[in-house]
Amino acid sequence: MKSFFLTLFVSTACVPAIVSAQEALPFSRYISRQSNDTIYLVTGTTYLFDVDTPENEGLKSTTPTVKDLLSDLSRNLLIGSILTPGGLTKKDGTIVSGDQLLVHSKDGMVKKYLIALRREALKGMLHVEHAQRTFDTKEDLVINYTTGQRSPNTKIVITLPRGLTTGTGNIFVNIIGRGEVLLQQLEQQYIGRTGSGYPFTKTGSAQISKDGRQITLTGLDLRPSNGVDIQIRIREAKFTQAGAHEFKAYYITREPEILTSTESAAKVMVTQTISDLQRIADSSLFYADRSERYRYTTLKWPRMSASAIVIQQSTDNGKSWTASNARIDRANGTARLKDLQPGKLHWFRMLVSGGKHRGFSNTVSFFSGKIDIKQFGVSGKGDSDDTEKINAAIDSIYRLGGGTILFTPGVYNVRTVHLKSNVWLYLEKGATIQALKGGDAPELTWFSSRKYRSGLSPTDMGPYLNPENWLTKQDVGHTYFRNAMFTAERQDNIKIIGNGYITGNGNLVTSDKVMDNAPDNQSDKMFSLKLCSRIEIGGIYRKEDLWYDSTADAPYYVTHDKSRDFNTDNMLQIDRAGHFVLLATGTDQINVHDTYFAKNNSSSARDIYDFMGCNDVYVRNIYSRVSSDDIVKPGSDCSLGFTRPAKNYKVRNIIGDTNCNLFQIGSETADDITNICVDNIYVLGANKAGFSISTNDGGLVKDIHLNCGETGPVHSRSKMLRTHTPFFISISNRGRVLGAKAQLFKFTENGATRNELLVTNVNIGRVENIMLNGIDISEVYAGSSYGKASKRWQEFDGSQRIATPIIAGYALPASHNVEGGLNFQLPNGIHTGYITNIRFNDIHLLVKGGHPAADTAANPPELGVGQYNASNLKIQPSWGMWARHVKDLAITNSTFDYEQPDHRYWLFLNDTKNVYLSNNRVAGAGTIGQKETTGLKTD
Repeated sequence: MKSFFLTLFVSTACVPAIVSAQEALPFSRYISRQSNDTIYLVTGTTYLFDVDTPENEGLKSTTPTVKDLLSDLSRNLLIGSILTPGGLTKKDGTIVSGDQLLVHSKDGMVKKYLIALRREALKGMLHVEHAQRTFDTKEDLVINYTTGQRSPNTKIVITLPRGLTTGTGNIFVNIIGRGEVLLQQLEQQYIGRTGSGYPFTKTGSAQISKDGRQITLTGLDLRPSNGVDIQIRIREAKFTQAGAHEFKAYYITREPEILTSTESAAKVMVTQTISDLQRIADSSLFYADRSERYRYTTLKWPRMSASAIVIQQSTDNGKSWTASNARIDRANGTARLKDLQPGKLHWFRMLVSGGKHRGFSNTVSFFSGKIDIKQFGVSGKGDSDDTEKINAAIDSIYRLGGGTILFTPGVYNVRTVHLKSNVWLYLEKGATIQALKGGDAPELTWFSSRKYRSGLSPTDMGPYLNPENWLTKQDVGHTYFRNAMFTAERQDNIKIIGNGYITGNGNLVTSDKVMDNAPDNQSDKMFSLKLCSRIEIGGIYRKEDLWYDSTADAPYYVTHDKSRDFNTDNMLQIDRAGHFVLLATGTDQINVHDTYFAKNNSSSARDIYDFMGCNDVYVRNIYSRVSSDDIVKPGSDCSLGFTRPAKNYKVRNIIGDTNCNLFQIGSETADDITNICVDNIYVLGANKAGFSISTNDGGLVKDIHLNCGETGPVHSRSKMLRTHTPFFISISNRGRVLGAKAQLFKFTENGATRNELLVTNVNIGRVENIMLNGIDISEVYAGSSYGKASKRWQEFDGSQRIATPIIAGYALPASHNVEGGLNFQLPNGIHTGYITNIRFNDIHLLVKGGHPAADTAANPPELGVGQYNASNLKIQPSWGMWARHVKDLAITNSTFDYEQPDHRYWLFLNDTKNVYLSNNRVAGAGTIGQKETTGLKTD
């Protein structure tokens, strides 16, 4: 078996090939067309920025350099060189008309091509998935097309072959990963949340010719690059003729100039026999390490009529075949194969008897076990760069249809690992994967990110100068994806599991100014997933709940008899992950579980799990000893070039200490975030909030439940210790969406002058339907152990920041307080954002207290642009809870107490409507401060 996998690995290496004088040159986006003795290369212009390109120098020529062309051809297995018109070898520089390309021919001769330039767009890439098809059967057909260069308002024309049956009701389209819609409903597709400064009001328009063979897409904003630009799926497509069928596509740019590309082509071979037998990879979200997992698999084929079907298998690379133990479902075209011999590479085929498809099918493969990475020439001794071999191994297993790569005990060094669909990585205990410097470079982009690389200040117009530039709408760490230790784009069914150890090893960075670093020091993410699906990251799954023992300062599993099992050897160990352990963007069906962060090292760490525009997310049994930033954060930003809602989160048993928030909803809220259910959180320290909800960019945050038992039975009351504020639920209006505009205003507030930006064309966000239940809170001060090497936690000494629980909506300044008046109205005309329908039940709060009565006069400022933290609110006039711009607030069955008498109000209500208080116990006089409050009711 070892020799087989080594052979498979070597076959993936870039071995130069030779071509005959008559053969077409391999695909290159630079080659427009080819004759017998001339190749025509593309020339034109486009906008293209790397992270170091000055802002005014993004206009680039698309004419290839010598290095560009030869590198492009070498990736497609061609040996070549460039000569000048005078016959001298040209080592570098831009290619010009009259240069010559030399390639090696199969007969040992050298073929020479004259080079000419044509003003065209760079050639696109057309690909048809599963290009072997079966005659007269119905099966979904997927066509992928990626343009050679970016452009707004792009037109694409795709021509389908004759003999392919289609109809407008069964054609679906996905534009730059926005999501699949019916072709005829493209104009109605949700385009994302935008301000009025964004010129596009729809994803695009679609037309299909009367004969159904030509699909024309217009008005496409293809400036964002998210992998495949256009994916077309024809449901239950059928070919009525056998033989070769050719698909074609071309596109037309609009900026910076109008250019038309040469047609790209892709062929599908249609056969009488079954040629699209497929193996269906296991895609369950929870990996269970059972021996029988690899003893079965499932095959699928297009439904057909046949007198008999037999599934055959071979374990000697096709030398001999025997009948498989298969349960065949002819009606649905599937077969369940079981009792496979373990640790073998199996090949499968169908034998069809009778009917028009009689004969043998194509073959598919399956390895019945984990495949040791060391069989691909990786030593695991920690003395080499293993990146290329590991990536080649992943690619090999991907081409086999997927499988599990096993990392046995050893040390494996990587720069950037490219994860692929249906390939799982399993780390045994004792296996360490550690990062090296020199990971992949950040993406090339249409715009520059320089206007926003280190946050957003109240007076910085940079992010709003170009409303269309999505790169300036979120922290730069969120904007780039490829500068990571592990990365995937548009991939499906990936797992990184086991009880080994993954470390950034000090080579993943955390700074917002990461793009100012040297090129070999710009990797700032451990896992970066963009528009992926069905992802699992975690240890060996345990169904028991994880909780925390304060005496041992250690996590434990709650066993069925309620005893404490401190053995956490099942957990995946992670540390030194840079800006993010996981940055998942536009990724759905994620399962993160049983991970232990910073057990070995707490340096080089910021966010743990960030989910941007992700749906159907499960997070369970997470212990973070200490980190610099949020531990779990659902949000939604503009980094895809469009916004995407986030919904359906089940989060359970999150324990940790952080310099920021343990659980943060937002603050990136370019789109809606809904249905977040969290049970059992244990905050060991949080220098911001234990539980935070911040909508800052116009998004709706709705239906948030803490400790309501919606992920399963609540095994313990949630706990918060050493938090600057236990709850920070807020609205501001940073307006970080495409098309946002802002102006600088001078206005007065509480007698103070503010000279700040106000967003003028993005509606204020909303927070609705919040239920917080069953929480014990004490030691309310910013007491995280982050950055304290000598002592786990420092006791309160009066120097640490403290804040009351905060519920703060947002209101624009009144026009009469603005110098020159407020000269705009938001699109919906609503200038106050209320937090609505929020309930605190069974909350037990013990604060430090000790404030004088003079602090009852405190009037915290509104949360303006770039001011979205509890610390921006200074002192609150109450010690138990402070609420402003709130509707329908209920506090029930709760206790509020202090360690030292506090002479502020226990509750202060400012611009609140309909407040209900019932069965609460409050220390001291229990007075309530009110300002512009209506509908206060107490029982």
